[in-house]
Amino acid sequence: MSKAKGFKKSKTGTYLSMGTTAFGAVSVIKQAKKARMEHDTLRLIDAAVSAAAIVTGLALLYRELKRIGDDDVLLG
Repeated sequence: MSKAKGFKKSKTGTYLSMGTTAFGAVSVIKQAKKARMEHDTLRLIDAAVSAAAIVTGLALLYRELKRIGDDDVLLG
């Protein structure tokens, strides 16, 4: 179990989380396009909020990746 927790805080785990989060953007883009075609304002707002959550999530993961890199002696 502790091995899985360590993976989550590793570079590989962080990259995997970033990829998974970015993959969610595909769904949000499709949702936004459909909402625009159907003139559905509420779904468009939902897509915008979801997109903001994805951007925030990616920013947090990027910050974590930089923190991991700063702790790595070889990366200086």
